[in-house]
Amino acid sequence: MITYWHNPRCSKSRAGLALLEEKGAAHEVRLYLQDAPSVEEISAVQAALGVPAIGMMRTGEKTFKELGLTKDSPEETLVQAMAEHPILIERPIAIRDARAAIGRPTENLIDLLD
Repeated sequence: MITYWHNPRCSKSRAGLALLEEKGAAHEVRLYLQDAPSVEEISAVQAALGVPAIGMMRTGEKTFKELGLTKDSPEETLVQAMAEHPILIERPIAIRDARAAIGRPTENLIDLLD
């Protein structure tokens, strides 16, 4: 089962969801802006992605700048910011077991289908 952190207002997120549906992948959608992931969930997904926290963040978001965050901010600070302001989480993210992928480009999600 793939858990899909989805923002329906985002074209990339909609495209990723369409890919999962087209391929018949069992999935559940999590509207992460309304159902924000916890620090623990974000840390687990970060580990599954194999990236630093900044690698799963939308650094161009106004909130990123308003919070005074930088690419050099401590990992804990960035993870906490994503938990408190889920708009900062890059989208979409698909999670399957101990693996995860950011759907930018959409084709990145294909690795989770097998």
